[in-house]
Amino acid sequence: MTHANQSSNIQTRPQQLKVGIYYDFQNVYLSQEQARLLLAFANARGNLIIRRVYYNSLFENQASAKENLQRIGFKCEDVTCSLKNSADNQLKSDLIDDVYNNQSPDIVILVSGDGDFANPVQLLQEKGIYVIIFAQRGNVKQKLKERADEFNFVDELPQLVSNNTQPQTTCIEFQINYNEAVECLIESTKTSLDQGKRTVFGCIDKLMRKRCHRYQGFSSISMSDGKKFKKFSQFIDAAVRDGKVKKQGQELFLIELDKLAA
Repeated sequence: MTHANQSSNIQTRPQQLKVGIYYDFQNVYLSQEQARLLLAFANARGNLIIRRVYYNSLFENQASAKENLQRIGFKCEDVTCSLKNSADNQLKSDLIDDVYNNQSPDIVILVSGDGDFANPVQLLQEKGIYVIIFAQRGNVKQKLKERADEFNFVDELPQLVSNNTQPQTTCIEFQINYNEAVECLIESTKTSLDQGKRTVFGCIDKLMRKRCHRYQGFSSISMSDGKKFKKFSQFIDAAVRDGKVKKQGQELFLIELDKLAA
């Protein structure tokens, strides 16, 4: 049974995370109902601050869909350029700009299966941003699918939204204290190094989510005073100050390995 204070947290806690939708209409077609479900999915994850659709009005089918999307709250960005990937490039540019301003989302929902987004997604993850990707079946590049922190097909939206209480419950039930998070950080870093993989922040954050079921991102780490981290990089800085790990740029290394090599 859910306690009263938990019920209150369910309503308020997700608002601490900012969510942004970036939708590549030229790559993925959403019906109006699917678009509504996407908004519901995003709202269940936190405070939806960005909802952009990138389309080209030179194509009749895209121009007609724009009105329906605007009606339900999307901001439609018309990229009227005949050059290939022009809408994609505008989406990437806006996404990177948003990441570096004061309204940077904590969670990015990217609606596209285009492999050209793999590198921008990696950049977001290195900044501690959680990336959810939606794509159509048969139209998604494997490298993009593997890069996502969370991947879904658009036809799964009805089921995902029907379970929309699950992400909120997870935020409440799955919390981890700082010392436990550091142990998970060290274990994940060691695993990546042993496998010859990169130890950039985004990759380690993703591996920590997989290896430690109680770790659900930087905002799930609780300090002794009850405060939580606002960014994954702040958690890393704390671990570095405590002498638990070392960092060079955006990559992590183990203190123990450095001592053995000395």
